[in-house]
Amino acid sequence: MRLKIEHHTRYEFGEPAGYGLQQLRLTPKSRQGQTVLNWQTDIDGGTKQASFVDQYNNQTLLVSVEPGITCLNVTAHGEVETDDKAGVVGKHGGCTPLWLYLRDTPLTKPGPTIRRIAKSLGDDYDDQVARLHGLMAIIKGDVDYETGMTDAKTTGEEAATAGHGVCQDHTHIFAAAARILGFPARYVSGYLMMNDRVQQDASHAWAEVYVENLGWVGFDVSNAISPDSRYVAVATGLDYRDAAPISGLSIGPGAENLEVTVQVQQ
Repeated sequence: MRLKIEHHTRYEFGEPAGYGLQQLRLTPKSRQGQTVLNWQTDIDGGTKQASFVDQYNNQTLLVSVEPGITCLNVTAHGEVETDDKAGVVGKHGGCTPLWLYLRDTPLTKPGPTIRRIAKSLGDDYDDQVARLHGLMAIIKGDVDYETGMTDAKTTGEEAATAGHGVCQDHTHIFAAAARILGFPARYVSGYLMMNDRVQQDASHAWAEVYVENLGWVGFDVSNAISPDSRYVAVATGLDYRDAAPISGLSIGPGAENLEVTVQVQQ
């Protein structure tokens, strides 16, 4: 499947900005199941300062905010060819060792609720992939998809205990539980072509787990499936903070407003 993607981010500053620096992870990866045909990131109100590949093998761009501006626009767009690999990404790449993906982070640190979820899974499964699908089903049943109840600072344990969250929360819970079970797990940010709409108000997130003899395998708890040809992976890490599409800081007297629109279509 050939997917056309446009991701627009607009920062509006209440007062002219004094200084700002944004870190962008908006360039998809070419890997098993997806090939980037063309991609471009356009900046209005800022200057590209540096481009590098980070420790998680993410293409990263640093953008400085021009002093005195009241608006910064970032538009990432391009086309990606995808194939349905039933979520299997394959062998581990990059310089980060697999054992690092067993490490907890503040957003994925398990508490009583996530430990209960992991313990409830049991061992009555034909193989490890089926076991992980079982884990996904438990989380999907326990934690309702509900917008507006969590934010970027919400931990997986908080969302699991509250019983609701969005794709970011589902991914943190799944990664934390998978690590308890001994699986290296990572957070993935990217895009999903929706069947009922082109315009979206955010990118998507899901988890990948390393399974012996298969490599990395994806699990999207929010939709209860492994990623297919409608998915495009962009960045990976231990949690949302490592794979966030845009993060950074700005210095100035005014408030900051953020608007995001995403379009994904065949």
